[in-house]
Amino acid sequence: MSEAPPTEVTLDEIVSLCRRRGFVFPSSEIYGGLGSTYDYGHYGVLAKNNIRSLWFRAMVQERDDMVALDSAVILNPAVWEASGHVGGFTDPLVDCRTCKLRFRADKLEDAACGRKPSKRPGETPDCDLTEPRQFNLMFKTQVGALEDESSAAYLRPETAQGIFVNFKNVLQLARRKPPFGIAQVGKSFRNEITPGNFLFRMREFEQMEMEFFVPPDEAEQWYRYWIDERVAWYRKYGLRDSHLRVREHTPEERSHYSSGTSDLEYLYPIGWSELEGVANRGDYDLTQHTQHSGTKLEFVGEGGERYTPHVIEPAVSIDRILLAYLVDGYDEEVVAERQRTVLRLHPALAPVKAAVLPLIPRNGDMVERARALHDELRRRHMVEYDDGGQIGRRYRRQDEIGTPFAFTIDEQTLEDDTVTVRDRDSLAQERLPLGSVAAWLDQALERPWSSPKA
Repeated sequence: MSEAPPTEVTLDEIVSLCRRRGFVFPSSEIYGGLGSTYDYGHYGVLAKNNIRSLWFRAMVQERDDMVALDSAVILNPAVWEASGHVGGFTDPLVDCRTCKLRFRADKLEDAACGRKPSKRPGETPDCDLTEPRQFNLMFKTQVGALEDESSAAYLRPETAQGIFVNFKNVLQLARRKPPFGIAQVGKSFRNEITPGNFLFRMREFEQMEMEFFVPPDEAEQWYRYWIDERVAWYRKYGLRDSHLRVREHTPEERSHYSSGTSDLEYLYPIGWSELEGVANRGDYDLTQHTQHSGTKLEFVGEGGERYTPHVIEPAVSIDRILLAYLVDGYDEEVVAERQRTVLRLHPALAPVKAAVLPLIPRNGDMVERARALHDELRRRHMVEYDDGGQIGRRYRRQDEIGTPFAFTIDEQTLEDDTVTVRDRDSLAQERLPLGSVAAWLDQALERPWSSPKA
C-alpha cells in the first residue's frame, strides 16, 4: 500500500483553531487543567451532535436489523471480571527513579527521556528504569456509603459489555433472529497513562459501538461487510481516500478471542493511526457471561435450533471522528491578498449550516429583514445571525467554523427583496429571492458534496 503524503496541517494549528473558535477548551483551565481532559464549546457540541446523529441514522434509523440501547456507566463489577477486564485490561509500565516519569514499557521507542527529550528512556546514564509492572486501565470507584472492597466498582472502559449483558432482554422484547445488531452511544473512561495528541487519546471519551450478532457460519462475511460499510460512511461525509485506509491486524496483534480485526486508519498529523476498529469477536463475550452469570445468552429458534451467536463489532470514538474531520477539512489559502483559514466540512457535519448577515448592522431596515430571515431558517436548521464587525471579517469567522453558506442582506435587498448567498468553498455568489431562501437552503444541504481538496 502506497503511503499518502503528509497532512497539510499540524496538530498545533488544529488546537489553536478549536480554542480560537470555541470548539474545544482545556477542562478546568482556571485551576491549571487536568491532563488530557477537554470541554466542548458551542461549535464543538454542535459538531459532535451532528456526528452522533449521522452515525445513529446509518446504524439504526436506515436499517431494519438494528435496535438501540443505553446501558449504565457503572455496572456490577462481576461484568468486568467475566469480560476479562479486571485481570487483563492492563498496560506494562516502567518508572524512572531519576526523572520520576512513567512510561509504557511497550512504547519506550515513542517516549522522551525526562532529562534529555532527544533521547528515549533508558538511553542515557541518568535513566534508572524499574522493572515493568502491569497497570489496570479502569477507573475504580465506590458504590454506597462505605469505602471498602465490597463497594468497589468501575467506570466502564467500553460500552460493549452493557450490550452483551442485555442480549437476552433485547432478544425477548424485539423478537429478533440473528443477524441483528444493538447500537449504543455513551461515555467511556480509561485511565490512560500516556494520553495525549489532543482529542486522539483521552481519559474520558464518547464512544459509538455496535455489536452485530450473527450465526457462526456467517461471521466472516459479515465482518467484511461491516468493514466496507464503515469505510463508505467516512467517504460519504468527505474524508479523502488518500488519508483513509484499512489495516488488517496480524495474528500476533489480535486479542485472544478475535478471529479478525481491522483498523480503519486516518492520516492524522501524528501519522497513520486508528480511527475506528472492526472486530470479529466470535462467541467469546456471550460465552463468558453465560458461564459467570449462569444465564444462557443464546438464540433458540422455533424448530429447536440453538446456538451462541458470533459478534462483529465496529467501535469508534466521536472525538477521534471529529479530530479526523477537522484535520481533513482544515485549509489555508490567499484570497484577495489576504490569508483565509477555512474548514471545508461536509454540510451535514458543519456546526452551523448558514449565517445571516446584515451588510450594515446600523441600518435598521437591513437588521429587521436579516432578523426575520434568521428566525425563519432556524426553525429547520442551526443557523447564526452575525453582525459583529466588517462584512469581510464576518465571512472569515464563518469560514473558520465551517459554515457552508452565508446570506447577506444589503441595499439591493431593500429595493427588490433579493439576498446574496455566498458559498464557503468556491466563494461564488448569487442573488436569490428572499422568499425562496428557506427552500434553497433545504435543497443545498441535500446536494452531494465532496472535498475540494480531494
